[in-house]
Amino acid sequence: QVQLVESGGGLVQAGGSLRLSCAASGSIFSSNTMGWYRQAPGKQRELVASISSNTYTNYANSVKGRFTISRDNAKNTMYLQMNSLKPEDTAVYYCFINIHYENKPYWGQGTQVTVSS
Repeated sequence: QVQLVESGGGLVQAGGSLRLSCAASGSIFSSNTMGWYRQAPGKQRELVASISSNTYTNYANSVKGRFTISRDNAKNTMYLQMNSLKPEDTAVYYCFINIHYENKPYWGQGTQVTVSS
């Protein structure tokens, strides 16, 4: 099994920053993609960012230029640096890992990010 533990959420004022972390453990193959989705009440789930094991990155248009995703492959840990936060970024952020050999996602428990105006 694969387990994901995420942390780093909290309350921040608009314009502030947070860094989310997601640590994966278990039967993890080296070829994989990790990232975050977010879910706000009454809103559809949105893919925020992803990063593959060869460091290819993808960002939602709504966060480009503000968020940076990175990873430490040796630790199977992923980070999301969130700068210039906006109230619209308020959501529960769920990290995931997709192991390419299995082609199915594993999910973290979610961490709340709240941005006040």
